[in-house]
Amino acid sequence: MSDGTRFPAVWPPVRTEQPAPHPDTPPPGTELPMHYDRCFGCGELDGGLHMRSTMGEHALVHSRFTVTEAHQGAPGLAHGGLLACAFDEAIGSTVGNVLRRPSVTGKLETDFVRPVPVGSTLFITAKVDGVAGRKLYASAEGRLDTEDGPVAVRARALFVEVALEHFTTHGAPDALTKLKRAEQINP
Repeated sequence: MSDGTRFPAVWPPVRTEQPAPHPDTPPPGTELPMHYDRCFGCGELDGGLHMRSTMGEHALVHSRFTVTEAHQGAPGLAHGGLLACAFDEAIGSTVGNVLRRPSVTGKLETDFVRPVPVGSTLFITAKVDGVAGRKLYASAEGRLDTEDGPVAVRARALFVEVALEHFTTHGAPDALTKLKRAEQINP
């Protein structure tokens, strides 16, 4: 591909519709709350990502996190799996806040363009790319240290809409009692 990515050119890979944002989508500029305080991505766990997200214009969600020493794989660099986790969180926040449909990650692809050093902040912009039935397609791009910095990681994901019973059937019962409201699951 001419842009240096390894992704196939067609995304989403199936025919989709572009959904309108849900009427309860937060307005641009809104700092999005964590969906669950014990979430590794957006919660307050020691060693977690402590990601923060803001609703942007045109149903974009802007997320950010700073890579700490607890997040490294190779000396001084973010762990690739941890970066994938950050994109799972950012894309999940986008799907949850824009579409307001409980969903789970079905597939996540990442393209690591450049190393992400410890101490850097990754600025991730994510969007919903289309919907085909229960399949929710979204993608994101992460830039180093500023919103217009060099691209470090690209990702795209398939989320699958599920009934809330998915979480009550498969989740730990004591964890579910800590939720303040059902939509906190995602989001």
